[in-house]
Amino acid sequence: MSIETLGPYLLVAFVAGYFQTVTGFGLGMIVIGVTSALGIASVATVAAVVSLMTLVNSAVALPGKLQHVHWPAAGAVIVALVPSILAGVLLLGYLSESASTLLRLALGAIIIYGGASLIMRPSRQGEPSGKSSFFVSGLLSGLCGGLFGIAGPPLIYQCYRQPFSLISIRNMLIMFFAISALMRTLFVGWQGGLDAQVLLLTAWGIPLIALATYLGRRFPPPLSARTMRRLVFLVLLGIGASLILPELGKLLA
Repeated sequence: MSIETLGPYLLVAFVAGYFQTVTGFGLGMIVIGVTSALGIASVATVAAVVSLMTLVNSAVALPGKLQHVHWPAAGAVIVALVPSILAGVLLLGYLSESASTLLRLALGAIIIYGGASLIMRPSRQGEPSGKSSFFVSGLLSGLCGGLFGIAGPPLIYQCYRQPFSLISIRNMLIMFFAISALMRTLFVGWQGGLDAQVLLLTAWGIPLIALATYLGRRFPPPLSARTMRRLVFLVLLGIGASLILPELGKLLA
């Protein structure tokens, strides 16, 4: 891989890691959105890299935390999550070959939705949602995870509406992301998609993200959490627009 490709990728990974640390959100969407918009690597390649990064991060964060999970809700999500991840990976393979414009439009829309979920404040319900509601959110997140390696937005919105403790919500989300990343990585690996480029980008990216995480904790920006969420929303809005507008221009030309 040339330095012209690796250099911008490492810069994107570093910035995404810092944003993730100071906001708790955005790493996968920034990495896959910017690299796709700049043409650094294909969507399929970067989605595989993001899944591996998520798997490593979850392996560090999750042990010893499963007692905080609300299992009735989690079970409904997992039942839907696993098959929809596989469906998303298969759909990505089809769209990559036959409908790249639709793929980039969908990626841009999901990134914008993910950014909007940062500033939306869902009102907490008095009672937990039914299992069917968690099942649907698991289906949608599984498709997003299978397609792009970013399963977060539907489940994040769903979980933060529940009357669960914050520690329960956070650990449920970590577990969902870990399952999504694991299933996606195993399936892509079985298909032969974990090639040298994916492994190289992952190997270079993880240390940069670890460094960015350290710096984000040690030197957070002098901004309020609300201001940071708005900043990340604007960043993700810009990334999503940079994917959508050129494709709309092609369709309207």
